[in-house]
Amino acid sequence: MKKTATGMALAALLATTMLGGAQAQEDTIKVGILHSLSGTMAISETTLKDAMLMLIEEQNKKGGLLGKQLEAVVVDPASDWPLFAEKARELIEVNDVDAVFGCWTSVSRKSVLPVFEELNSLLFYPVQYEGEESQRNVFYTGAAPNQQAIPAVDYLMNEEGVERWVLAGTDYVYPRTTNKILEAYLKAKGVAEEDIMINYTPFGHSDWQTIVSDIKNFGSAGKKTAVVSTINGDANVPFYKELANAGIKAEDIPVVAFSVGEEELAGLDTEPLVGHLAAWNYFQSADADINYDFIDTWHAFTGDEERVTNDPMEAHFIGFNMWVNAVEKAGTTDPDAVIDSIIGVTVPNLTGGYSAMMPNHHITKPVLIGEIQDDGQFETVWETSGLVPGDAWSDYLEGSKDLIADWRKPMSCGNFNVKTGKCGGSEG
Repeated sequence: MKKTATGMALAALLATTMLGGAQAQEDTIKVGILHSLSGTMAISETTLKDAMLMLIEEQNKKGGLLGKQLEAVVVDPASDWPLFAEKARELIEVNDVDAVFGCWTSVSRKSVLPVFEELNSLLFYPVQYEGEESQRNVFYTGAAPNQQAIPAVDYLMNEEGVERWVLAGTDYVYPRTTNKILEAYLKAKGVAEEDIMINYTPFGHSDWQTIVSDIKNFGSAGKKTAVVSTINGDANVPFYKELANAGIKAEDIPVVAFSVGEEELAGLDTEPLVGHLAAWNYFQSADADINYDFIDTWHAFTGDEERVTNDPMEAHFIGFNMWVNAVEKAGTTDPDAVIDSIIGVTVPNLTGGYSAMMPNHHITKPVLIGEIQDDGQFETVWETSGLVPGDAWSDYLEGSKDLIADWRKPMSCGNFNVKTGKCGGSEG
């Protein structure tokens, strides 16, 4: 009998412990972090994981959300695009997260879209992309083409007098679609087909000698030439090194990059790159008190005064605060309620202004052109006079220019055709 009583007491204790553990789990709101910590994109994405951990920690210091602490759940999709979908499903179904912050490449985002739609969860996507998409379960806090690529071309054309164009990208959906838009835009501006050179290379490409030689030859025709770069990940390191080896300087053939920020420059000898450009919506050098506070918090969190900030980090800062605001407004983390409450939410950005979530699930952002300095930072040489609303559908592509996205009821459509008056895109 004694053993039985002891066993019963032990069973009761275990049951209480398990109940307490379950209760503890219920007392947290789980946030998924879906960024590559290994593979070719780790050079860019690891910092975004760290930024999210910092944002979650700071929110918990303020008391958490809805009276509960936030709990980060981190996975590594390892720069493997199908694995992104598996890890997204794991976060939602197994870990029961209430929202996911993640992805970098468009191919990784495209991989997870069906998962978020099927399971009706929320993804906050923090990186510039090609547009041509608006999904109910996704919030696009990075730049659409009209918030980065088009303004960058306008700057080069109007301020630098560029007449010949090299569109160089990594071979996947973002560079190909962005360059399709840019090619149409350039031709609409009167640029001849022979003055546009388009080149694609695989992820992780390392042998740039032939391509850089072709760029140099293309730029020797007597017309001012520039490179518009949609090269992603660690392939940027040998690309810029080869430019320097070939003696291509910014005053000869400037490069404007859409995927090179402070984090990528930290791994490069920047001396030969001084004067080359990047188009983003935020630079660490932004002169704003909120930015200085963010940088101080980042350095304290990482314990490293040398760690830089960058544009996608700011996008996560904006997106995370929009989600927190929308959850508080809705009084719940329920995805449907958050989707309804987040439209119109306005939060501070790090350049000293405010960004708003629009009905098409894109946000308003300033556009900045920065020049690389020898310390690995950017000096802003041009910026828009105000905020630019992100356009989900390009005005320069047939089949897209008649589309709008509006997720407010009763429309609730990501590809409404204004000519046919129907939801469903160009085919009506």
